[in-house]
Amino acid sequence: MFNYHRRKTVTVNIGHTPLGSNFPVRVQSMTSTSTNDIEASVAQCLRIAQAGAHYVRLTTQGVREAENLGIIRTRLHELGCTVPLVADIHFNPRAAMAAAQITDKVRINPGNFVDPARQFKSLSYTTQEYQAELQRIHDKLVPFIELCREHGTAVRLGVNHGSLSDRIMSRYGNTAAGMVESVMEYLRVFVEQQFSDVVISMKASNVVVMVEAVRRLVDAMDREDMHFPLHLGVTEAGFGEDGRIKSAVGIGALMSQGMGDTIRVSLSEDPELEVPVANKLVEYIASRNEHPHIGGHYYEGYDPLRPERRIAPSIAGMVGGKKPIVIASCHPLDIDGNRHPDFYYSKSGAHNKDDMFIVPASAYSGESNTSPLFTLENWDNSVEAPLKWLEVPASTPAERLHFVKDLDNVALIISPDNTNIPGCQQALIHSLVDAGLKCPMILHNAYLDNESEWLQVKAGADLGAVLLNGLGDGIWLEAPHYHNPNEVVGFAFAILQAARLRTTKTEFISCPSCGRTMFDLQTTVHRVQEATSHLTHLKIGVMGCVVNGPGEMADADYGYVGAAVGKISLYKGKQCIEKNIPEDQAITRLIALIKENGDWVDP
Repeated sequence: MFNYHRRKTVTVNIGHTPLGSNFPVRVQSMTSTSTNDIEASVAQCLRIAQAGAHYVRLTTQGVREAENLGIIRTRLHELGCTVPLVADIHFNPRAAMAAAQITDKVRINPGNFVDPARQFKSLSYTTQEYQAELQRIHDKLVPFIELCREHGTAVRLGVNHGSLSDRIMSRYGNTAAGMVESVMEYLRVFVEQQFSDVVISMKASNVVVMVEAVRRLVDAMDREDMHFPLHLGVTEAGFGEDGRIKSAVGIGALMSQGMGDTIRVSLSEDPELEVPVANKLVEYIASRNEHPHIGGHYYEGYDPLRPERRIAPSIAGMVGGKKPIVIASCHPLDIDGNRHPDFYYSKSGAHNKDDMFIVPASAYSGESNTSPLFTLENWDNSVEAPLKWLEVPASTPAERLHFVKDLDNVALIISPDNTNIPGCQQALIHSLVDAGLKCPMILHNAYLDNESEWLQVKAGADLGAVLLNGLGDGIWLEAPHYHNPNEVVGFAFAILQAARLRTTKTEFISCPSCGRTMFDLQTTVHRVQEATSHLTHLKIGVMGCVVNGPGEMADADYGYVGAAVGKISLYKGKQCIEKNIPEDQAITRLIALIKENGDWVDP
């Protein structure tokens, strides 16, 4: 249950780069150029391929763009670049039919390939009427499938949270369950037609929804004896640190379970910058192949498909309860900004291990004996303290910790001792809960990396895998070789925020740029961040176009969406409040909208 191995899938042929469990996890990115700009698209495809991507996707709004994709492909082949190209289709079956004849793979969205553009209307169907809708999907798909078969073209069924059809949302809501049913309707047609070159993606900007949707999908496919490979990604992940950590948390949690055959890290940056992050994630997860075996089982009542968070009793009002804590291995003076750890690790000048403490931030005074830190070797039950910490290796048998069961002032710190870090930590937590221990359990992960991207990827993937499985009452992230302890603490808080467990800064949901984007995305994201980054209680979407922006920013409180070149529309939730504002006035109007709704606070 806790050991890493790849999920077995069928092989999907995409150009000369096959995909599936018998092959390495593939990495891809998407151009930000217009597909009508052939030279710029060729140049960017080359940069993405040279960065190490196995596939490149391009926006294909219409038949003209599909035909240009064929020209781009020919130009690349003439330059010696045979990277497979993927046509990205929305709302336009004609474009999909054209692309299927000239490219390696076509992505269609079940939310808008056959169903009309969503208007967020509540619809009602009789059983007979709903079956008629499914027949309509079948009849539209079959000619497309036959064309793909004829030309050896693979298909990605790409479902996005927020771009589900009104038909699906009326029956399932904007939920992970709705995402699964949306794609299963299509998969059943592909299976009936005996067409197996199909890849599936279930994406959301909300990491929790994305992970649940993929897990539900795998369960649904298993029940119908389907074994299609998965494309993983957190859509609209954002920029910089947040985009990398958010992607590592979501993608890493699923890859840790052996899911995922190709991945994209979606950043609001130049697309070739996505590739090294994704390759690091693939390399790191693969490094746990053939790790030492981890025994154990889930505690009674645990649902691995939809895990509920285990809530530990609160100790001294400081650890346990609903809010996960952050511990830091630094001095309070190393921390700036408004994200301060809850506890600091402190060690005195003495050489014995009894002289270690984890000091509450509110009581920091150098050395403190309010919260002593013990190991199993130096545990001293006679020491009186309202809160005591006990650090244990993850391979510790639950029987050795039975004495903690009757103590109400002990928090466990679980340190991994297996290359499969999340697997061994989860195994111990499950065994302890099964043995009746109710104390808080903190994840203590240390990494020797001195480069930020590696640290973000590793910590995000490991800690995210445990936290998204409902386990862990806090994190202690250590990086002794990293130059900036303040950033390490920031990474810890970013991981908790990505897992939707603790919000400490404004969440920006921003799309990766593509050929549909109506403005300079990177500059715009920076400007919106500068104006609103102090609004830590809000989620703000910055979306390049109206094709998917309003739906795919999903649960954002406010949205800044490209409406046309130089024009912006502003949203509150999914409701468009102002249309076609000149771009140079849009941020001022966004601030005014936030103030009008009582959500603004001064910096």
